[in-house]
Amino acid sequence: MLALLALTVWLYLYFAHGRFWVSAPELPADTPTQTPPVDIIVPARDEAATIAPVIGSLLAQDYAGAFQVLLVDDESTDGTAQRAGTAARLRILRGQPKPAGWSGKLWALQQGVAASSAPWLLFTDADIVHDSRHLGALMAGAQRHGVGLLSEMVRLNCSSLAERALVPAFVYFFQMLYPFARVNDPRSGVAAAAGGTVLIERAILARSGGIAAIRGALIDDVALAALVKPAAPIFLGHSALAASIRPYPHFRDLWQMIARTAFTQLRYSALLLAGTVAALTLVWLVPVACMLDGRELSRECGLLAFGLAAMSYQPTLRRYRRSPLWALALPLIALFYMAATIDSARSYWFGRGSRWKSRAYERAPDQRR
Repeated sequence: MLALLALTVWLYLYFAHGRFWVSAPELPADTPTQTPPVDIIVPARDEAATIAPVIGSLLAQDYAGAFQVLLVDDESTDGTAQRAGTAARLRILRGQPKPAGWSGKLWALQQGVAASSAPWLLFTDADIVHDSRHLGALMAGAQRHGVGLLSEMVRLNCSSLAERALVPAFVYFFQMLYPFARVNDPRSGVAAAAGGTVLIERAILARSGGIAAIRGALIDDVALAALVKPAAPIFLGHSALAASIRPYPHFRDLWQMIARTAFTQLRYSALLLAGTVAALTLVWLVPVACMLDGRELSRECGLLAFGLAAMSYQPTLRRYRRSPLWALALPLIALFYMAATIDSARSYWFGRGSRWKSRAYERAPDQRR
């Protein structure tokens, strides 16, 4: 019975779940037909290790329109602002203390939006380096698709053993959770964005309620997309022109990254946690168990289910230039993510809540989804 159920789930995922596995679309390096002014807002807290190449790549954008970079230094203690340097198109804003009820990143973005005036805004993280064609490609994509918000999943660092094992799977699981085709379909209620690169029209942001409407959200990119989609079409794709340089050298680093917001994603619900663990077990562990079963029907169902899973992972592995054999490790990788999610819930229940950049978020903030 479980074998047939697992196979049925995989038949749905592979053939009817928005083709999540294709690892697309990807914006080409096009030139926009119009080049309105853009303000690039970079929230940064203790990012001295990465900020110089990030700001340098943004200042080097080959964009025919007017643009400036606003670095919001969110009470850094490591000299982030000084490492950013000086330039005519760079403004460094000294962030004010975070008010109660705000997440740190969203408070920094709010200050950047308030200090800017351009009709388009680009939100990008302090660990993302950009090809000189990136801003133009983003604007061209927004114009081509007629959207008010365009976001890209940038290429994540994939150098260490831990990154090679877990980073492609992170992208793959994100695609499974938020199929990009459904995100990009105005008729679908699925909304998501990738916080490393979000180009948004100021008027659309204001019409949707502004950053303040999601001020407590810890998964800010998804919350922003959910806020905007009722007001305007949105687009989510993959980027070949931007990459994260934030390293995760050890497995514990990726564990902490997952555990930081996993229970938040489940809205701090024990019921959703139990359902997630059951679903992950059915999708990833049951097929393996069935493959070892002595009964022929169970074994065949397990093999077919695992075969669909392995095939669905191949486009993401190709994107990250990983061996197709990494698909064989998917059950173990899923077990790692499952354990980190349970640890996220444990931390919350024992009062530690979410922590990021020496800030603690003890209780569930009011979030819009």
